[in-house]
Amino acid sequence: MDALERLTRRASVRRYRPDPIPEADIDRMLAAAQQAPTDASGQLYTILRVRDRGLRERLAHLAGDQRHVVEAAEFFVLLADLYRIERLLAHRGSSPGRFPRMGLHFALVDAALAGAHLAVAAEQMGYGICWIGGVLNRADEVARLLDLPPGVLPVSGLTVGVPDENPAPRPRLPRALVVHTDRYRRYGADDLEAAYRAMAPISKTGDWLKLLAHYFASGGAMEARDPIYGRAKARQGFADDLDASAAEALFVRDVDAGSLAEAVTDLLKKGWRGVLFGQGAFGESEVWIERETEAHRGEGQHPGDALAEAVKAAYPNEG
Repeated sequence: MDALERLTRRASVRRYRPDPIPEADIDRMLAAAQQAPTDASGQLYTILRVRDRGLRERLAHLAGDQRHVVEAAEFFVLLADLYRIERLLAHRGSSPGRFPRMGLHFALVDAALAGAHLAVAAEQMGYGICWIGGVLNRADEVARLLDLPPGVLPVSGLTVGVPDENPAPRPRLPRALVVHTDRYRRYGADDLEAAYRAMAPISKTGDWLKLLAHYFASGGAMEARDPIYGRAKARQGFADDLDASAAEALFVRDVDAGSLAEAVTDLLKKGWRGVLFGQGAFGESEVWIERETEAHRGEGQHPGDALAEAVKAAYPNEG
């Protein structure tokens, strides 16, 4: 089977033999991963190789009790990583900029490309792989478990091992729905029904909607993951309006916040009747939080910092 045919016939492997992978093969996979494209030579990703079985057991549980996370010869976690670039800049006396939106975008792309190169290299060498999106079920706990510093966020897991099954390729959407020309083409009813027909074999019942609804409909898995991911993103320094230290200060005081707006909403739910933002005499941000019998003030460079200081004043013995 040539390389192109292998790509078009690939399938995820979830059952593995206990055989270890030679270190020489791991080196080749990682060398391929490091040659993935990256914008501005930034390489805004890290590949974390998880070898400790106890750690893998905990990650498998967080990912939805997926046993192949433990049973595969190798398990990697792909990380979006701005921490290293900040350290590199500071090491030579350059001040890191603050660009959480752009940083997260390019770091996610870098991590995905590196992971894809690793996966394709492994498959070309005859190994099986499976992407583990379930590490985002509890992205906050994964970040703490792996001791990720601010600026680093989990993207996905990747199992690699000697296959103990030969699964058939899963169906994919009709090409006309995923490849457009010149302009984005809106979908008609016929297109959508064609999509359901093409994807029907992915489900034992022949109804792709059941799988889609489980993940993407109201009340589904993605909706459940979203606030957890938002809080993890903020605590790791990727929020637009809360830096990592402010998000952490709010978190340890039981204020659920992936953003400044979410922090205000949660405080109001907790009985604070007002959150007042203003600007101090020297241009600093200041915040007052008030309820019937008390008021607390905080100040900081940004509104999120000021809000965190006010909350710390309100709950001095927490955290």
